Formats: sequence, C-alpha cells, structure tokens
Amino acid sequence: MQEQETHALSMQGVRRLPYYLKYLKDLQGEGIQHVPAAAIAGSLGIYEVQVRKDLAAVSSHPGKPRVGFSVDGLIADIEHFLGYDSANTAALVGVGHLGTALISYGGFADYGLDIAAAFDRDPERIGRCVHGCEVYPMEKLGAVCAEKRLMIGIIATPAEEAQGVCDQLVAAGVRAIWNFAHVKLRVPEGVLVQNEDMAVSFALLSSRLAQALRDAKTE
Repeated sequence: MQEQETHALSMQGVRRLPYYLKYLKDLQGEGIQHVPAAAIAGSLGIYEVQVRKDLAAVSSHPGKPRVGFSVDGLIADIEHFLGYDSANTAALVGVGHLGTALISYGGFADYGLDIAAAFDRDPERIGRCVHGCEVYPMEKLGAVCAEKRLMIGIIATPAEEAQGVCDQLVAAGVRAIWNFAHVKLRVPEGVLVQNEDMAVSFALLSSRLAQALRDAKTE
C-alpha cells in the first residue's frame, strides 16, 4: 500500500469516514464488489466530488470508469487510515451508569476497539464482570495496563476525579485518552485527548433548535 497523504484530509473528512465505512460494509455483506462514487454520495447525501476527494486522500484503490471503487479495497484502506486494523485495547475507569453503558455497547468491536479492563473505587463494583469485562480496583491500574498493553484510557468518572485518573493512566503508559468527564484535562506532550462533552453537544443542538424556531417565526 502506498503511503497516504493524511494531511490532505480535513477534520470534517475524517468524521465522514465512519459513514463511508458503514455503507461499504453493508455492500460487502450483500456481496457487492464495486461501487461508483455517485452511489456513495447519493447514499450519504453529499456531493460526488467530495466523496472522490475524501477517498483519494486515504485510499490506494482508485475508482475505475464504468466499474467504480473496489468495496473490499476501500474498506481495508479506510480501516487502516483510522487505525481500526490495529489492536486498540482500552482501559475504562468509572463503572457507573455511563461506564457500564460504554462497556455494554457491542458496536465498538466494529471499529477495532476492545475494552479489555475496567476500574473503579467502589468496593461494590470491584470484582464484578460487566459484559465479560472484569472490574479491578484502581490500585491495580498500572499493573493491568502493563500486562494487557492497554494504550487507550476511557474516563467515565465525575469531573472532579478525572484529572487524577488521567494522571494515573498516563503513568501506566496509556497514550490516548477518551474523556467523557466535563473537564479539560492536562496531559504531557505526546498523549492524545479526545473529549466527548455531552453538555457542549446539547448546547449546540439547543442553540440550533432555538435559531430554527426564530427563523420559522419570521417566515
């Protein structure tokens, strides 16, 4: 596979890739081997030129006239670009309602993510097995992360605990943090953080709804 020009793809383009991937896997499941860019664009409701631009940035399988793109080839290239073909094993900290829901979600396997261990401070949760995932005490975080070679940490704790948990995960060798706590984390250079702030997401949705209602009143 030729080296990809990853810098050519915008953040919006990266966000579109999982939608391309789901569509392509649906086609693969139906036994379809090739798909034209126009069909991808029509299915996702975007412009064909945008589809071609996105795929050219991540794929070594150019589309062929009257044939289209190789479905298997695009799937392999997109999964490689997104790192889904790597062993993405994760440690989850905080086995409350949100943490339990994350562990229970079976769809992560489709994206190459395996929550291999969970951690909590609550004695009533420690030692339980949540959907096949054992819950360890926080004191064992470093040892378990090293043993299982966990590279991703998922934080589903209250905000006031998140920074301390983040520090422990970094000390345990975790290189990427998926943060569901409503707080901005401080991490050393070289450690990646992706924030999933539901309060911010709702604020954006609410503001868009309010604007839509205002626009409707002026029509």
